[in-house]
Amino acid sequence: QVQLVESGGGLVQAGGSLRLSCAGSGRTFSGYSMGWFRQAPGKEREFVATIRSYDLSSYYADSVKGRFTISRDNANNTIYLQMNSLKTEDTAVYFCAAGIDGLVHRTQEHRYEYWGQGTQVTVSS
Repeated sequence: QVQLVESGGGLVQAGGSLRLSCAGSGRTFSGYSMGWFRQAPGKEREFVATIRSYDLSSYYADSVKGRFTISRDNANNTIYLQMNSLKTEDTAVYFCAAGIDGLVHRTQEHRYEYWGQGTQVTVSS
């Protein structure tokens, strides 16, 4: 059974940092783009960042560009999201996801086949 399990969420003050992890099991994610999405209360889930497998190229939502960094450790089937200079508007449940690599970066939910259960990130003012 394929599983993605997020960890590293929590409560942090504005301006602070957190690092999220997502561990995959049940299959190798070589050949899969890995992404992070988030869902704030009362809002739809939105794209945050993605990283391809074959060239490690990454792409970010404008709202997090320059503050967040996505990375992956293929040997350990794990991806990370380093979040710096956090803002209150970053408060959300963060989800990791896996979908087949493509020539275009995967920013849409339907491009992702596997999803984690999410981890809560709360940024206080």
